[in-house]
Amino acid sequence: MKEMDNKFQKGQETFAEVFGEGNQAAIQSIEEIAPGFGKHIIEFAFGDIFCRDGLSLKQRELILIASLTTLGGCESWLSTHIYAGLNVGLAPREIVETIVHCSLPAGLPRTLNALHVVKQVFQEKNIKIEA
Repeated sequence: MKEMDNKFQKGQETFAEVFGEGNQAAIQSIEEIAPGFGKHIIEFAFGDIFCRDGLSLKQRELILIASLTTLGGCESWLSTHIYAGLNVGLAPREIVETIVHCSLPAGLPRTLNALHVVKQVFQEKNIKIEA
């Protein structure tokens, strides 16, 4: 039980580093509909996977942005990870170019959907991309 408590604590710390302090609304929302599942996400995703050695948080977020783009149909999670990517220090251009590069394996419809999500996030955050 002690290991799970440590994993949860480490997961909460990593979650706060990725999404910013006080950004527990998504986990709380999951807990309302599926009690215990939010805790599982914190322990597994952020206490196990995000804490592994070998990749920075910026690299992890680029991978998630690329993966969610190529999967398609994950626009709400894509938006969440675009915010997270910006929070951990990704440059807006890095995010855009990652998604554009995904047009090779994912095709134009999924890439255009993802760019639409980027545009919404950037508008909300007042981010402009220079040509």
